[in-house]
Amino acid sequence: MRRSSSRVSHAVQTAGIIFINMALIAAIIIVSINIYRLVTEPPAVTALRSLAVPDWIEVDLIKIDGASRRGTTLDDLGAIVVHYVGNPGTTAQNNRNYFNNPDSTVSAHFVVGLDGEIIQCIPLHEKSSASNHRNSDTISIEVCHPNETGVFTDAAYDALVRLTAWLCVACDLDADQIIRHYDVTGKSCPKWFVDDETAWAAFKTDVMTAKE
Repeated sequence: MRRSSSRVSHAVQTAGIIFINMALIAAIIIVSINIYRLVTEPPAVTALRSLAVPDWIEVDLIKIDGASRRGTTLDDLGAIVVHYVGNPGTTAQNNRNYFNNPDSTVSAHFVVGLDGEIIQCIPLHEKSSASNHRNSDTISIEVCHPNETGVFTDAAYDALVRLTAWLCVACDLDADQIIRHYDVTGKSCPKWFVDDETAWAAFKTDVMTAKE
């Protein structure tokens, strides 16, 4: 009985040592990753990791699927890209859920709804699938619209101004760093701001005013 008890005690000690060693290895790996990130990651991206999202934004992240959300980190932060959803009458939740669909290959960091609701779909430090070759260094915002003209509701417009101004303050961006999908690819997106350059200029002025 003593030998059996001794064997059990030895096995428990061995298991404890293995567990401690595994925990130490895991800790070393985590520290190494964080050190590597500090050395190689642009400061703007590091800041995005810890940026607190205001309570007027609903955080409802889509799952990582390798397409809509790849889970890859931004290379840097150079601009905010404004889009329109292209599906008249759909809600922010409709579009967020579409991004989360297994068949989807598109996404945005935020969707602004017809009534001014805002849903965050992608973490700020990750790449979205919205702005072609600028996915690597931009934050993307999709805006819902009630009809084919692409013109936003007043509530959606006001929410877009508020969101963009907050991002400009938090990320130290200026008016030249607010762009349209059109400015990346020539696509008529967001349609309202492509069709009406005056409205686009007014929007950026409103953002800068709100920023102050």
